[in-house]
Amino acid sequence: MSERFVALLAALLIAAAPPQHAAPAAAPGETPDAVTQHTIALGGKTYPYTARAGTIALQNEKGETTCRMFYTAFTVDGVDPRTRPVTFLYNGGPGSSTIWLRMGSIGPMRVQVGDAAPTPNAPFNLIENQYSLLDRTDLVFVDAPDTGFSRITSAGKPSDFFGVDPDVKAFGQFVSRYVTTFGRWNSPKFLFGESYGTPRSAMLVRYLQQQGIGINGVVLLSSILDFSLDWDANFTPTAIGGGDWAFPLYLPTEAAAAWYHHALPGPPTTLQALLPQVEDFAMHEYLNALAQGAKLSPSTYADVVAKLHQYTGLSEAYLRQSNLRVPYWRFETQLFRDSGVMLGRYDARYTSFNLDRIGDRPDFDPVDAAIDSAFVASGNYFVRQILGYHTDLIYRPEINVFRQWDWKHNGALPTNTAQDLASAMAFDPNLQIFSGNGYYDFATPFWATVYTLNHLMLPPQLQRNISYGFYESGHMVYLHPEALAQFHADLENWYARTLGQR
Repeated sequence: MSERFVALLAALLIAAAPPQHAAPAAAPGETPDAVTQHTIALGGKTYPYTARAGTIALQNEKGETTCRMFYTAFTVDGVDPRTRPVTFLYNGGPGSSTIWLRMGSIGPMRVQVGDAAPTPNAPFNLIENQYSLLDRTDLVFVDAPDTGFSRITSAGKPSDFFGVDPDVKAFGQFVSRYVTTFGRWNSPKFLFGESYGTPRSAMLVRYLQQQGIGINGVVLLSSILDFSLDWDANFTPTAIGGGDWAFPLYLPTEAAAAWYHHALPGPPTTLQALLPQVEDFAMHEYLNALAQGAKLSPSTYADVVAKLHQYTGLSEAYLRQSNLRVPYWRFETQLFRDSGVMLGRYDARYTSFNLDRIGDRPDFDPVDAAIDSAFVASGNYFVRQILGYHTDLIYRPEINVFRQWDWKHNGALPTNTAQDLASAMAFDPNLQIFSGNGYYDFATPFWATVYTLNHLMLPPQLQRNISYGFYESGHMVYLHPEALAQFHADLENWYARTLGQR
């Protein structure tokens, strides 16, 4: 078959494919969608793609627009949208825009930032992203209501969106309106949430199923599905021992952080050799010791102190003063107390100096200091100048909604969305889950995620639908280039397996 005939046949097939649907025209006073054409080279092949930056209107029962949710969509040209996968991506917070995933992870461009080090000031380096997943799936990055360029309108009010359950309804309506507007009802569909975006995904996949919208797969990056296993959220943990579960579930992250900074006593070891020991100790001797409370024998107490010292690098005296219980924020400030160095919460590889040398909490997160200006500046430049979205609105990377957020899910506290995910997997036995985790993440510790996903009460054949990736990075695994490369490779394989099972 001649190359000319192959080219002609390809052109006819593309021409026969359904046309890409156009978004409705902007109403007076609204910013019109920006549509631009680009190319990207991935895996030795060049992909032409269309970028669209715009908004989708959410409506109430009266048909009034309550919010315009901003998104950036990257869709490969010349393919049939009826069969081309599409992935909806969002960060969390709550109250965070999706500038972090858009500018750092698997989009077509990413900003280069300091790897476990502060990023030099502007100008920042925006590069074509060799780790983009655009070869595998179209990508739609969505900003939550009132974040980024998304705005609640006069017909809406904050309580319509600022809560666990209202938030899911907003994202559910966005997905439904997007697939309707752009003819993607028959496309394979994926959800990709980071941080608070993971409980959103756990609820959203089930919510969409109930609306007749099937989801092929869900990517959970840096998860927190059951808030009763964490601190500093919307309640005081109520698990055994008045909240003792959090201590063993954070311990492997503390050990990984101490190992990274060469703060562990004893001979050198590898992270791969260390973590299984810590995990076993955490879930057996340590957890049992905490559960015994005042009945713990002096000899067992001393043994636990010695092992905690071995696995965290904290002094035995400090561990005794803490009664075997060191919250992660105290670990961040205590490990290098004498020098005033504190560890990052989002990524313990990052460090800075705590001005309050005797404080038990960091003054700020070294990760925010290292990357925020690079992401915000590059994100604004990318959307406004490269994608051509011209608006006078200020891009809101984050908004402070934490205190006014309604944390009740189905009327209950603490927030627990693990069973939403389990219900979705039972409802659709083809649903695939990928859990990505950073070893140095104190915001959503990886061992708590493993524990949660191992306690969904699923039958074995459904439990096997959960895949894992673990990376020597933090909450935003893509900040470490080597971790991003492995994360990308894992996702490429996972998408291929998920789509191959159809």
